[in-house]
Amino acid sequence: METEVQQKQYNDVTSAEAVAAIEGSDNQNLAKLPPAQKPESQFELITRELANFWQELSQNFTKFFQAYKQVFIILAWFLAAVVTAKIILALLDAINDVPLAQPVLELIGVIYTTWFVFRYLMKESTRQELAAEINSIKKQILG
Repeated sequence: METEVQQKQYNDVTSAEAVAAIEGSDNQNLAKLPPAQKPESQFELITRELANFWQELSQNFTKFFQAYKQVFIILAWFLAAVVTAKIILALLDAINDVPLAQPVLELIGVIYTTWFVFRYLMKESTRQELAAEINSIKKQILG
């Protein structure tokens, strides 16, 4: 019985007296509320949150990359050198498996080494010529 009275008391909020009191009041001094917005669907909410996440992740990644740019460049060069060395070693191993390639290449290496020694290292004048040529190449590379 008591709960019915309480329910009637709370349910009767739109009585004529309450409406008249609101209509008669001075509403120019009351704070205005912004118009109600359309409620956001769950899909729109998830989409907005994902967009914010990706934008923040992009900004954080950019800051991180800028802070450690030099380290990344060094690691990239090191990785490129390791990959290049592995490819060259695999290529040389494949050439070594060809039956006559290894002795022919060794013979070419011995012949070229012999020619180089006789051409540049036997006389002092040719050694100076070789040093001048090496210095010239250094200047071209280093500027």
